[in-house]
Amino acid sequence: MKLPYPHLAFLLFIGSLLLTACESPGYNDNPSQQMTKATVGCLVATDFFAVYFSAYIKPANDSNTKMTVKDRKALFRSYCKNIPTTGTAFFTADVVGDELRQTPIGIRIVEQELTGGDEDKAENFKDIRTIAEIPAKLYPRGAVEAQAQLDKNGYYAIYLMVGGEEALSDEDKLRIPLHVGVDPDANPIRTYIAIGIGGTVGLALIGFVAYRFMRRQNSQ
Repeated sequence: MKLPYPHLAFLLFIGSLLLTACESPGYNDNPSQQMTKATVGCLVATDFFAVYFSAYIKPANDSNTKMTVKDRKALFRSYCKNIPTTGTAFFTADVVGDELRQTPIGIRIVEQELTGGDEDKAENFKDIRTIAEIPAKLYPRGAVEAQAQLDKNGYYAIYLMVGGEEALSDEDKLRIPLHVGVDPDANPIRTYIAIGIGGTVGLALIGFVAYRFMRRQNSQ
């Protein structure tokens, strides 16, 4: 019995999907806080509140050199966790929900040190220097803004403290991690591993289908 061409095309299509299905970025596996790429900024959330966060960087040496078109575009690019260079950083966080617009929010920006383990887990960091701090106040329009001078590569974090000084528990704090000096377009190694596995499986399926098809053709 001859294998119908539509069936072959369908199986080849499924195999090609396996070559690309693993390219989607993963999610933070920390169950208490998530940071994912959204259409407007990055969604950073705990079990109690959430914001859409964006960071913009002004390179430290932009005033001393003639800016190219590429440099100007970089000034208007927003970042999530990974920021490519040092400089003056501008942060915006649009709060989700009306309740947070009626509650004072304090801001603290700190430099951190990775003490070991998975860098996606907040407990593996410790604060070593406060870069900037803004007292708690109301943000009735829902746009929380701050800026800080990120003067060297490394780890930083922004704490949004709901209730200001009364935010004593972790439930009232939202930590937004930052990593300066990292290419934001680079894929993590686990993505490459997933792509490699998906590609191997996809190619194997395509080869098997082609082999079966040619064998049936030769048997006619």
